[in-house]
Amino acid sequence: MPQNNTTATAASHPNSTPEQRDRYRRNHTQARLRSLQLALVDILREVARLCERHNIPYWLDSGTLLGAVRHGGFIPWDDDIDICLRNSDMARFAEIARRELPPHLFVQTPQTEPDMRLPICKVRNLNSFIVEYGDDFSRSYAKGIYVDIFPMEPWPSFGPQFSKRVARGYCKANAILHAQHYYSLRSAAELFYFGLKRLWCKTLWRTGALFAGRGKYYSNILENSGNGNRHLTETIFPTGRIEFEGESFAAPADPDRYLRDLFVHYMQLPPENQRRGHAVFFAEQLEKTPEKSPARQNT
Repeated sequence: MPQNNTTATAASHPNSTPEQRDRYRRNHTQARLRSLQLALVDILREVARLCERHNIPYWLDSGTLLGAVRHGGFIPWDDDIDICLRNSDMARFAEIARRELPPHLFVQTPQTEPDMRLPICKVRNLNSFIVEYGDDFSRSYAKGIYVDIFPMEPWPSFGPQFSKRVARGYCKANAILHAQHYYSLRSAAELFYFGLKRLWCKTLWRTGALFAGRGKYYSNILENSGNGNRHLTETIFPTGRIEFEGESFAAPADPDRYLRDLFVHYMQLPPENQRRGHAVFFAEQLEKTPEKSPARQNT
């Protein structure tokens, strides 16, 4: 115990280096990370049951799928779960989930909680709390631990370079309008410009997708990072199964091809200084259930 107190004091001392403070924060978080990961699996289990009950295809995505393939579960330092649904299923999923998920699980979208800026769906545990880099505490959106649900859209029939330009244009406009990192918009004209740009890119993308060879490719790039990644439809569908933390969940039909589309050399571990999660602080179980506002009622 004295040793731990000494470490904490040194890490918080004004003369400690940024590296020392960062190392202390990561070590402290890692010690409790496993309980957070298991709490996230509880949310995933409920979401998966709901999707399977109502024949809504879903699949593990991004770092969660990578963890399943490379580690049989979470990437050791990961602190979130990502899945995908087809965008055409998102509204139906959100409506069913609001009715059927347990009361402590809240379906968070820009429609159910306007203070949420990101145009994706999260299923949050209201009996928990998490702080991540970039969280905006001037807004009152729920901040429980969560599973991210990303919408997959058909890739348009444009050439790959033009498609990437459209995706990046949309994502840049979306980031400026929605992401909490941006406070420097100085005029209504800028808001109008980026709002119009986002609408134009989104309309162009979806119009192009109507002529996309019966859905040859899918991508979640419209609502995500703008890197232009895409997957052949047969890489995803029909979905298969994969083990994640000792349980079976839906996965893309070809996990290897899917991960190579995203990460290329996905079996290589990143440098140690890049092995970090998103959380600054978390409490996977609060002592008292937070009182829900009317907007956060699932029923």
